[in-house]
Amino acid sequence: MPQVDEKVRKAAERLASLGAKVSEVSVPMHRVGPAIWLPIAAEGATQQMMKNNGYGFNYKGFFDTALINYHADWRKRADELSETLKMTMVLGEYFIQEYHGSFYGKAQNLSRQLKLAYESALADFDLLLMPTLPLTATPLPKADAPLAEVIQRAFEMLPNTCPMDLTGHPAMSIPCGLVDGLPVGLMLIGKDYDEGTIYRAAYAFEQSGDWKTF
Repeated sequence: MPQVDEKVRKAAERLASLGAKVSEVSVPMHRVGPAIWLPIAAEGATQQMMKNNGYGFNYKGFFDTALINYHADWRKRADELSETLKMTMVLGEYFIQEYHGSFYGKAQNLSRQLKLAYESALADFDLLLMPTLPLTATPLPKADAPLAEVIQRAFEMLPNTCPMDLTGHPAMSIPCGLVDGLPVGLMLIGKDYDEGTIYRAAYAFEQSGDWKTF
Protein backbone atom coordinates (compact mmCIF):
# COMPACT_ATOMS: atom_id res chain seq x y z
CA MET A 1 0.00 0.00 0.00
CA PRO A 2 1.70 3.25 -1.14
CA GLN A 3 0.31 5.25 1.79
CA VAL A 4 1.91 2.84 4.24
CA ASP A 5 5.26 3.05 2.45
CA GLU A 6 5.08 6.84 2.56
CA LYS A 7 4.42 6.89 6.31
CA VAL A 8 7.40 4.62 6.92
CA ARG A 9 9.65 6.79 4.74
CA LYS A 10 8.53 9.82 6.76
CA ALA A 11 9.38 7.89 9.93
CA ALA A 12 12.86 7.26 8.56
CA GLU A 13 13.23 10.98 7.92
CA ARG A 14 12.15 11.67 11.50
CA LEU A 15 14.83 9.30 12.80
CA ALA A 16 17.34 11.11 10.61
CA SER A 17 16.28 14.42 12.16
CA LEU A 18 16.99 12.86 15.56
CA GLY A 19 20.58 12.13 14.56
CA ALA A 20 20.42 8.75 12.85
CA LYS A 21 22.25 8.25 9.56
CA VAL A 22 19.65 6.84 7.18
CA SER A 23 20.28 5.25 3.78
CA GLU A 24 18.34 2.92 1.50
CA VAL A 25 19.45 -0.70 1.36
CA SER A 26 18.14 -3.65 -0.64
CA VAL A 27 17.86 -7.26 0.55
CA PRO A 28 16.52 -9.03 -2.57
CA MET A 29 16.07 -12.35 -0.78
CA HIS A 30 13.54 -10.71 1.53
CA ARG A 31 10.93 -11.13 -1.21
CA VAL A 32 11.11 -14.93 -1.01
CA GLY A 33 11.15 -15.01 2.79
CA PRO A 34 7.46 -16.02 3.04
CA ALA A 35 8.01 -18.90 0.59
CA ILE A 36 10.89 -20.16 2.73
CA TRP A 37 8.83 -19.71 5.89
CA LEU A 38 5.75 -21.62 4.70
CA PRO A 39 7.06 -25.24 4.74
CA ILE A 40 8.77 -24.66 8.08
CA ALA A 41 5.64 -23.12 9.59
CA ALA A 42 3.16 -25.62 8.13
CA GLU A 43 5.14 -28.80 8.73
CA GLY A 44 6.48 -27.54 12.04
CA ALA A 45 3.04 -26.59 13.34
CA THR A 46 1.59 -29.91 12.23
CA GLN A 47 4.34 -32.15 13.51
CA GLN A 48 5.58 -30.43 16.65
CA MET A 49 2.82 -28.13 17.84
CA MET A 50 -0.05 -30.51 17.15
CA LYS A 51 1.07 -34.13 16.69
CA ASN A 52 3.80 -33.87 19.33
CA ASN A 53 1.60 -31.76 21.62
CA GLY A 54 3.89 -28.77 21.63
CA TYR A 55 7.17 -30.35 22.69
CA GLY A 56 10.29 -31.20 20.73
CA PHE A 57 12.33 -34.35 20.99
CA ASN A 58 15.79 -34.06 22.55
CA TYR A 59 15.02 -30.59 23.93
CA LYS A 60 17.29 -29.82 26.88
CA GLY A 61 14.93 -27.49 28.72
CA PHE A 62 12.01 -28.16 31.05
CA PHE A 63 9.16 -30.37 29.82
CA ASP A 64 5.80 -29.37 31.34
CA THR A 65 4.11 -32.76 31.29
CA ALA A 66 0.79 -31.39 32.56
CA LEU A 67 0.70 -28.91 29.69
CA ILE A 68 1.63 -31.65 27.21
CA ASN A 69 -1.22 -33.84 28.45
CA TYR A 70 -3.67 -30.92 28.39
CA HIS A 71 -2.67 -29.98 24.86
CA ALA A 72 -3.13 -33.58 23.69
CA ASP A 73 -6.87 -33.26 24.26
CA TRP A 74 -7.15 -31.24 21.05
CA ARG A 75 -7.78 -34.55 19.30
CA LYS A 76 -11.10 -34.85 21.14
CA ARG A 77 -12.16 -31.34 20.11
CA ALA A 78 -10.60 -30.98 16.67
CA ASP A 79 -13.78 -29.49 15.22
CA GLU A 80 -13.25 -26.48 17.50
CA LEU A 81 -9.87 -25.64 15.98
CA SER A 82 -9.78 -22.47 13.91
CA GLU A 83 -10.18 -22.72 10.16
CA THR A 84 -6.68 -21.36 9.67
CA LEU A 85 -5.13 -23.99 11.93
CA LYS A 86 -7.09 -26.75 10.19
CA MET A 87 -5.86 -25.54 6.79
CA THR A 88 -2.30 -25.29 8.08
CA MET A 89 -2.46 -28.85 9.37
CA VAL A 90 -3.89 -30.15 6.09
CA LEU A 91 -1.11 -28.43 4.17
CA GLY A 92 1.56 -29.58 6.62
CA GLU A 93 0.33 -33.19 6.52
CA TYR A 94 0.28 -33.09 2.72
CA PHE A 95 3.90 -31.93 2.65
CA ILE A 96 4.89 -34.64 5.13
CA GLN A 97 3.02 -37.46 3.40
CA GLU A 98 3.88 -36.59 -0.19
CA TYR A 99 7.34 -35.07 0.11
CA HIS A 100 8.66 -36.74 3.27
CA GLY A 101 10.06 -33.54 4.79
CA SER A 102 12.16 -32.57 1.77
CA PHE A 103 10.48 -29.16 1.45
CA TYR A 104 10.98 -28.59 5.17
CA GLY A 105 14.66 -29.48 4.85
CA LYS A 106 15.15 -27.30 1.79
CA ALA A 107 13.44 -24.38 3.52
CA GLN A 108 15.62 -24.81 6.60
CA ASN A 109 18.73 -24.76 4.40
CA LEU A 110 17.51 -21.64 2.60
CA SER A 111 16.73 -19.95 5.90
CA ARG A 112 20.47 -19.95 6.65
CA GLN A 113 21.05 -18.06 3.42
CA LEU A 114 18.24 -15.67 4.28
CA LYS A 115 19.85 -14.93 7.63
CA LEU A 116 23.16 -14.21 5.91
CA ALA A 117 21.40 -11.84 3.49
CA TYR A 118 20.11 -9.71 6.37
CA GLU A 119 23.42 -9.91 8.19
CA SER A 120 25.18 -8.66 5.08
CA ALA A 121 22.98 -5.56 5.17
CA LEU A 122 23.39 -5.19 8.93
CA ALA A 123 27.17 -5.19 8.53
CA ASP A 124 26.84 -1.58 7.38
CA PHE A 125 23.88 -0.52 9.53
CA ASP A 126 22.84 -0.78 13.16
CA LEU A 127 19.19 -1.35 12.23
CA LEU A 128 17.02 -2.18 9.26
CA LEU A 129 13.71 -0.35 8.93
CA MET A 130 10.63 -1.39 7.00
CA PRO A 131 6.82 -1.46 7.25
CA THR A 132 5.63 -4.01 9.80
CA LEU A 133 2.66 -4.77 7.56
CA PRO A 134 2.43 -3.86 3.89
CA LEU A 135 -1.08 -2.55 4.56
CA THR A 136 -3.24 -1.09 7.31
CA ALA A 137 -5.55 -3.14 9.51
CA THR A 138 -8.26 -5.02 7.61
CA PRO A 139 -11.77 -5.85 8.87
CA LEU A 140 -12.25 -9.04 10.86
CA PRO A 141 -14.13 -11.63 8.79
CA LYS A 142 -17.79 -12.00 9.63
CA ALA A 143 -19.02 -15.23 11.17
CA ASP A 144 -20.36 -16.40 7.81
CA ALA A 145 -17.37 -15.22 5.76
CA PRO A 146 -16.14 -17.64 3.06
CA LEU A 147 -13.05 -19.70 3.87
CA ALA A 148 -10.96 -17.86 1.27
CA GLU A 149 -11.56 -14.54 3.06
CA VAL A 150 -10.75 -16.05 6.46
CA ILE A 151 -7.45 -17.44 5.17
CA GLN A 152 -6.57 -14.18 3.42
CA ARG A 153 -7.23 -12.10 6.54
CA ALA A 154 -5.13 -14.47 8.66
CA PHE A 155 -2.02 -14.54 6.48
CA GLU A 156 -1.89 -11.27 4.54
CA MET A 157 -0.01 -9.50 7.32
CA LEU A 158 2.98 -11.87 7.29
CA PRO A 159 5.28 -10.94 4.37
CA ASN A 160 7.60 -8.60 6.27
CA THR A 161 7.48 -10.26 9.68
CA CYS A 162 7.67 -14.00 9.03
CA PRO A 163 11.27 -13.94 7.71
CA MET A 164 12.43 -12.87 11.18
CA ASP A 165 10.80 -16.01 12.59
CA LEU A 166 13.35 -17.93 10.54
CA THR A 167 16.44 -15.82 11.08
CA GLY A 168 15.96 -15.02 14.76
CA HIS A 169 16.86 -11.36 14.31
CA PRO A 170 15.29 -9.23 17.06
CA ALA A 171 12.58 -6.92 15.76
CA MET A 172 10.06 -4.46 17.14
CA SER A 173 7.01 -2.75 15.70
CA ILE A 174 6.16 0.79 16.70
CA PRO A 175 3.29 2.96 15.38
CA CYS A 176 4.40 5.73 13.07
CA GLY A 177 1.22 7.37 11.79
CA LEU A 178 -2.33 6.88 10.56
CA VAL A 179 -3.79 6.16 7.15
CA ASP A 180 -7.56 6.65 6.96
CA GLY A 181 -7.66 6.49 10.75
CA LEU A 182 -5.81 3.16 10.93
CA PRO A 183 -2.31 2.81 12.45
CA VAL A 184 0.79 2.09 10.39
CA GLY A 185 3.59 0.03 11.92
CA LEU A 186 7.31 0.70 11.61
CA MET A 187 9.48 -2.39 12.13
CA LEU A 188 13.01 -2.05 13.44
CA ILE A 189 15.29 -5.07 12.94
CA GLY A 190 18.58 -5.44 14.76
CA LYS A 191 21.62 -7.65 14.91
CA ASP A 192 21.60 -10.82 16.98
CA TYR A 193 21.46 -10.04 20.71
CA ASP A 194 21.37 -6.29 20.04
CA GLU A 195 17.88 -5.55 21.31
CA GLY A 196 19.30 -2.55 23.17
CA THR A 197 19.83 -0.62 19.94
CA ILE A 198 16.23 -1.29 18.93
CA TYR A 199 14.95 -0.09 22.30
CA ARG A 200 16.98 3.12 22.14
CA ALA A 201 15.83 3.95 18.61
CA ALA A 202 12.21 3.12 19.41
CA TYR A 203 12.30 5.23 22.57
CA ALA A 204 13.81 8.21 20.75
CA PHE A 205 11.15 7.94 18.05
CA GLU A 206 8.38 7.63 20.61
CA GLN A 207 9.59 10.70 22.50
CA SER A 208 9.77 12.80 19.33
CA GLY A 209 6.03 13.50 19.27
CA ASP A 210 2.54 12.07 19.06
CA TRP A 211 2.70 9.32 16.45
CA LYS A 212 -0.95 9.88 15.56
CA THR A 213 0.01 13.23 14.06
CA PHE A 214 3.06 12.01 12.12
